[in-house]
Amino acid sequence: MKSADTEFVGGPLDGKVLPILLGLFHNVPKVYRVPVPAHGDVPAATLVYRRAREYDAKGHSRWRYEYDQAAS
Repeated sequence: MKSADTEFVGGPLDGKVLPILLGLFHNVPKVYRVPVPAHGDVPAATLVYRRAREYDAKGHSRWRYEYDQAAS
């Protein structure tokens, strides 16, 4: 399967670039969920990132994920 290096913005994964598997139409999924296991007194949680389009100086676009605080 193909993957794309995708940047994460905001939240605990801010600044990370991870390989994300591409879907049927060669796009990253609209929503990316990261399960976080329970640790000590902190309950298990799920981090939610939503896909957003980013443009470079030449006008080319690529996908990145932005942290969705409302869903977490």
